[in-house]
Amino acid sequence: MDIAVLGPLAVRQADVSIVPSAGKPRQVLALLALRAGSVVPVPTLMDEVWGDAIPRSANTTLQTYILQVRRRISEALGPSAEVSAKDLLTTCFGGYQLTAQAVRSDLAEFNALVTRGDALLAEGNARAASATLERALSLWRGPALVDVPLGRVLATEVLGMDEARIRAKEMRIEADLRLGRHAALLGELRMLVSEHPLHEKLRAQLMLALYRSGHAWRALEAYQQLRRTLVEELGVDPSPRLQRLHQAVLAGDPRLEAPSTGESLTLAG
Repeated sequence: MDIAVLGPLAVRQADVSIVPSAGKPRQVLALLALRAGSVVPVPTLMDEVWGDAIPRSANTTLQTYILQVRRRISEALGPSAEVSAKDLLTTCFGGYQLTAQAVRSDLAEFNALVTRGDALLAEGNARAASATLERALSLWRGPALVDVPLGRVLATEVLGMDEARIRAKEMRIEADLRLGRHAALLGELRMLVSEHPLHEKLRAQLMLALYRSGHAWRALEAYQQLRRTLVEELGVDPSPRLQRLHQAVLAGDPRLEAPSTGESLTLAG
């Protein structure tokens, strides 16, 4: 079974889609797919589908949604399959489970590549880290589960995936800064800072890229923009690490020019 959640939901068995067209069965399948190999309790599924407005008929209706998914699995398997839909979508004590046997997931692949990229970056292999993290990010086909109605449970899952994606971008940008690719990063960093105006690490990376590209005054301007936003919205100043970077830019600290040492000024806690 192939599962893709980093974009529109795609779940395929024997290269045939088993994704229902209706919203609530799609929610159920999405949650089961995200937790393939683990039992998803019935209360969790009900919370996702109905939130605080769980109807009296919820148990029966949920069973109907499960049957719809199983029917699609059965159609994909065909009459000569050695396993049945009930083997792949099992009823367990208190819940349901997509079996982990022969499951391929883009989320699992993404997480494995990010872990590998993080390790390569820690080892100082910026070139391999950048390539590995770029492979991870290329698995995204749009916002996670963009075509699935999101209840409370899936919304939390999507938030976690989005945060993992931003972290992967941060690490890949850090690797590229170490490789001296600061000028090529400016457009991407400006866009990311616009999308995440309070994100200090991205702002620090933009400041460093601007400074290394010969735009020290723009780096200072980027700092002041963040400071104004933080004061106006939260009543706080930038973190000490960002203030240290600001002072380094003001002083023209030569360590900012060297990718291996300049990065420590940017990101140290």
